[in-house]
Parts: sequence; structure tokens; C-alpha cells
Amino acid sequence: MTPSGSAVDHDYKPEAEVVDLCRELIRIDTSNYGPEPGPGERDAAERVAELLDEVGIASELYEPEPRRTTLVARWEPDGTDTNLSPLLVHAHLDVVPADAADWQVDPFAGEITDGCVWGRGAVDMKDFDAMLLSVVRARARAGVAPRRPIRLVFTADEEAGGMQGSQWLVDQHPETINDCTEAIGEVGGFSLTIRDDLRLYLIQTAEKGMNWLKLIADGTAGHGSMRTEDNAVTELAGAVSRVGNYRWPDRITPTQQGFLDAISEALEIDLDPDTVEETLARLGSISRMIGATMSNTANPTMINGGYKHNVIPGQATAAIDGRTVPGGRAEFLETIKELIGPKVRFEHAVDLPSVETEFAGALTEAMQASLLAEDPGARAVGYLLSAGTDAKAWDRLGIRCFGFAPLRLPAELDFVGMFHGVDERVPTDALEFGARVLDRFLAIA
Repeated sequence: MTPSGSAVDHDYKPEAEVVDLCRELIRIDTSNYGPEPGPGERDAAERVAELLDEVGIASELYEPEPRRTTLVARWEPDGTDTNLSPLLVHAHLDVVPADAADWQVDPFAGEITDGCVWGRGAVDMKDFDAMLLSVVRARARAGVAPRRPIRLVFTADEEAGGMQGSQWLVDQHPETINDCTEAIGEVGGFSLTIRDDLRLYLIQTAEKGMNWLKLIADGTAGHGSMRTEDNAVTELAGAVSRVGNYRWPDRITPTQQGFLDAISEALEIDLDPDTVEETLARLGSISRMIGATMSNTANPTMINGGYKHNVIPGQATAAIDGRTVPGGRAEFLETIKELIGPKVRFEHAVDLPSVETEFAGALTEAMQASLLAEDPGARAVGYLLSAGTDAKAWDRLGIRCFGFAPLRLPAELDFVGMFHGVDERVPTDALEFGARVLDRFLAIA
């Protein structure tokens, strides 16, 4: 292996395979149905292992349950500076389910239409799986080492909180990654066009906590024709309505303030604290994600109770998807208790913390430099993600986590709508751009 360097210094194309690899991975159905049985990630993990083995990179497969497979590989060829701590580069193999009847194309065919790769996982996140494999394979074949040792981790179960993937790996096999101090993965590095000569590339430096709650109302079962003052459905319905209609107060975190400052500078305006969300609306569809990070949120998503029209049930339940800003968990739980009232209780279905790190340091400088080399109008900015990622697991080991899966996107593309959406797709030129940026990044990070 020769010393590390970028694509411009060597005769290889990091983007050469990225489109084909993305299509191939989409065709492997890894739908995650949560607690219900599904295909698992085994087939995809075995294919990734084959692709790495072809270029001399060995990997190990880990399974807490049959077919719930996570792959870990160590990549530190000759030329790597082993005095530096390894960089964790992670991507998940599972995807949320897709109903083919709702799509214009088969969601598991990996078709190319209108300059895009279509299919479930095209942006969440088999695009980055493909970028990573394309870059690593190109570098390995050319004998070009990354600057520092790399831990490649392709996880299972990210779409259900990582209990069968990243969280399990940290609990059972922390030795695979506990020498890493920094990590990159989803969801960040994608562009937001401000004007023709300026694109902000949003780097995830924080993400909200996940507080999925089960609300439970108990009452007296009885005949549906009788009067009752102890109806579980009535109590639950009132609680769900109060939670769903509550307007959570803004809680601006350091990461959020940094992003708002960057938007203010980019748009050349002074943001009025009372009209921030109106200003964010000018950013297009991304405003939905950013708006959701201005405060804690709690959305009712399921409600269950009863089994027959004329039977009053003794219990009714509802699901609440709660997301908390960094530092906002205690306030969230106290508010939920007040909203649901004394006759309804809750249990935690998922309780995962928020994550936040500073948008500063050599790694963020490397992100800016690698983006700028491919896009002269690029400006990297940190932001708070409204959803959750495997960073919640890595953070438990003290690893600083960043979302950096670079994509230069068309200004008109509803990128946020692609996540878990119908007709999910990613432009082929964005995939190729991302591979080139990632290649440059590994040379200097």
C-alpha cells in the first residue's frame, strides 16, 4: 500500500461502482418489521462481506438472533498512520417496509428512472452503504490507504432502535470499536441550496432522544348499552387528544443556535425569535425537519382498545412517539404526566438519549475541505436531527458522532420526503459526488 492520498493523486475512480452497488443492495430485501418476523439483514451482510473479501478486507458477522446480522471489518492497510485512533464509519443494512401498491416502481427492483436510483433504502441508507463500498474497494484495488485506521460497521436493526444491532454490539462486543474516538454515518452531508453559488451541507452533530411511550388507561369492563363513569377508551381518548394538541415550547440547543446563525448569515437576514419557523419555511421541505428540532415533540401514532362493538373494554392503550431535544428529557416526561392526567399511566417502549457534540475540530475541517474540493459553493454547517441513528449506541462508548453521508442534491428535490416515503430515490450524480467527497475525506480525516 502507498501512503494515503485523494483520487486526484491516483489513477482510480472512487465513484466507479457506486450506482451499481446501490441498485444491488436495494434488491436485497432487508425490511425491518420491528418485533414482527422479517427477512433480516443476513443476505445483505454476506454480500457486503464478499465485496470486501474480493479486495482483501476480512470481516466478521455478529448475530444476536438468526439473520439479524451486523458486519464489522478492520481496514488499516500499509500506509495507514496507526498512531492515530481509528475512525468508525457506520451504515445500517435494514430498511423500513414498503408497500409496492403505493409506488410507481417496484420498491425492491433498484430501477434507474429520470436520473435517479429508485427503491426502498435509496436514501436510508443503502446509498451510503454503496458509497462506502465503492470508495473502499477502489482504494484497496489501487493500493491507496486511508490516513487513519478505519472500522467499517454495517449494522442490523437501526430502524427499530438498534437493539438487535448497534446497541447489542456495544453491550456484547465493545472491543470491536471501543478504540475509536470519532464516527461518521447518517444523516448529514446533504446539500441545501441557498442560491446558485451557495449550498449549505448539513452535518449532523446532534440528534433528539427517542422516548416512545405506551399510554395505558384502565377502566371497568361492561355491556356497551350501560352507563359508565369509568370508561378506559374515554379516558385514553382525552389523554391522547391533550398530548397530540399540546404546543411544546421552543428549546434552542447550542447546535440549533449554531444552525440558525448559519441560516441568518446565508440568507443575510436577522432572525426574529418570534418568527423563526416562518423564516425556516423559506428553506423548502427541509424546514419540516428543522422545525421539529425547535422543541420536544410527542405524536400519537397508534390506539387500541376493545374487541366488540357492544363491549366496554377494561383497558385501552395508545402509542406516543416522543422526541426530546438535548437536555429536554426531564421536562418532557413531567409534561406528559400532567397532560395524561391521574387515570392514565405510561410505560417506556423505547427510551434512548439525545446525542450532541460540538461542530468543531479536525474532522469537521476535513468535511469542509473535501466538500469544497468537489463543490466550490459548499459550506458545512452543524445541525440537530429530529430522528435517531446508531450514534446513540456509539455515544455510550464516548465516541463523537457526526452525520456525514455527502450528497449534492437538486434544489427542487424533496429530500426529507424521501426518508421512509413512497417513491424513495436518489440522483445517480449525487451518489457519484458523495463517493468522490468521501474518498477525499478518508485521505485527510
